[in-house]
Order: sequence, then C-alpha cells, then structure tokens
Amino acid sequence: MKIEITKEWCLRMAHLEGDAEIGAGVLAFDPILHEDALPVADTLDESGIVFGRFVQLMRRNRGLTIEKLAEDSDVEIAELLEIEDDAHHKPQNRTVYQLANYFKVPHRNLLQVAGLTAPRDSRILEEGVRFAARLEPVAELSPEERAALEAFVAVIGSE
Repeated sequence: MKIEITKEWCLRMAHLEGDAEIGAGVLAFDPILHEDALPVADTLDESGIVFGRFVQLMRRNRGLTIEKLAEDSDVEIAELLEIEDDAHHKPQNRTVYQLANYFKVPHRNLLQVAGLTAPRDSRILEEGVRFAARLEPVAELSPEERAALEAFVAVIGSE
C-alpha cells in the first residue's frame, strides 16, 4: 500500500496549523486542546521562579549554605545553584524528591511547584506566585518573609 500525500492535503494541514509554531512531541500544536489552557512556557517560567525562591528561602531559613544543603539532601551543588538562580531551569525529578524529603513536604506537591507534573491544585501555583512576589531573595528573612514562607509550606504540605 502506498500512501500518497497530495498538495491539497499539505495545504489543508498547513491551514489547520495556522500561526502556531511547528513542532513535534509534547509541545506540538494540538487543535484538540482547550483554548483556555495555560501556555506551557508561562507555567514553566512561573513554576521555576516559585520553586527557586522556595528552595532558596527554605535553605536560608535553616541557615544553610548551598554546599551544606547539597551535602545533606544528596543533591548536586550545580543543580541547586541553577534551581535558585535560573527561572528557566527544569530540575530533575530525583532532585525535587530529595528536596521534598529534606524539607519534609509532600513530594507530589513539590513536583507540581517545580513544574514537573500537571497542575492538579491551582491553589498551589497561585499561592506560590504570591509567595515569590512578596520576597526579597538576598537579605536575611524578615518576619514577613518568614510568615510568607511558613504559609506557603502549609499550603504545599497539605495533601
């Protein structure tokens, strides 16, 4: 059996793609997806910022250096540096799992905060963005930052 691809078919498929970027795999254009779905890039950026701030503030709250956190949680130093400094960095599942165990928060929720699983609870991402927006990342934790961190830990700590 020979599959014949005609010019008309190609034009019809090109019309279906419209102005979408041509891609393959998970991020490819899919006309079946809901139009109200969050753009993947925006979600990844938001989760990268929130996850990075969360890790940084949990580390600072415990008075740890990046090196000490890496040693205690069995995570690479380079990975922690990228998590804290690069909002576009996608952490490894193992890293998030190790950090969840170390910080004593549910790994499912922390995977969601890190952008590695589909958002199941929109409240976590919304609270995470609010949490990240209220913080000054380089100074010692202020009472407000400590309260914001504890409130966010309570949100992601609930199953």
